[in-house]
Amino acid sequence: MGHDHAHNHGCDHKHAHAGHSHGPTLSANDTPEARRSKERAILIAAALTGGFMGAEVIGGLISGSLALLADAGHMMTDFASLLLAWFAFRLARRPADWKRTYGFDRFSVLAAFVNGLTLFAIAGWIVLEAVQRLRDPHEVLGGLMLWVAVGGLVVNILAFWVLSRAESDNLNVRAAALHVMGDLLGSVAAIAASLIIIWTGWTPIDPILSVLVALLILRSAWSVVRESGHILLEGTPVGFDPRAVAADLEATLSGVARAHHVHAWSITQERPMATLEVELAPGAAADEVRRAVKHRVRETTGMQHVTVEVAAGAEHRRG
Repeated sequence: MGHDHAHNHGCDHKHAHAGHSHGPTLSANDTPEARRSKERAILIAAALTGGFMGAEVIGGLISGSLALLADAGHMMTDFASLLLAWFAFRLARRPADWKRTYGFDRFSVLAAFVNGLTLFAIAGWIVLEAVQRLRDPHEVLGGLMLWVAVGGLVVNILAFWVLSRAESDNLNVRAAALHVMGDLLGSVAAIAASLIIIWTGWTPIDPILSVLVALLILRSAWSVVRESGHILLEGTPVGFDPRAVAADLEATLSGVARAHHVHAWSITQERPMATLEVELAPGAAADEVRRAVKHRVRETTGMQHVTVEVAAGAEHRRG
């Protein structure tokens, strides 16, 4: 039994991803060019965000606008998150070793989880700041605020366009894009607020629109945290039900007397894996059953990396 498992596991690694494609995602299948393209997209977005962050700080100080300084703080957090995402992609390129047999791909999921948590923190800070500003309004120079906000909108559109070209099921790219989307919405809100302040002088519109942006950020953040947290907790991949898989194998394959110990998890969103044990029916050949089980699981679930442990059935053991 131990030999069967070891042999199978080794073979499975050789063809785990054969003929398998997830489209434009960062996975083991990505060509070096595709990986570099995603890294470059993240780095360009980070450079755009970091560069304009400095301009926004200067604009906020000159105009005395707390709104612009607050948005600069938002962009600073985004800049750090984008750099973290870029570093995660770079780290994932390192090959597997004897200590980390799956390589460093999981770091990108961890980075997405951290990014999602920072989105929660950003949204919470925006709400608290908005409440404070409603209680104690600050003077806002609408004209300068408008020009800086328009500049921020252009920069964020460019950054989001760069990231959307590399957009995929990859959680790290999605988290980075959501950060930039939050900034983009913030710029739109700042433009609307500045125009209303210019036309009417009603400054409370600024914190009110900021709260609406914060709610949008929270919705996006929850999605990223939920999905990345599920992977980090070794949750089953979407669409994979271990109970249904075991029942299907027992019902459709005559060589399987019993299927159990079915476990499935994901290294990253693009690298799902499964292991299971099957007990042989009387007269069944272990190698044939193993191949049939792998084929059936791949056919019904799309799971490409399946490790099968084959054991003798109860009748064999009694004999």
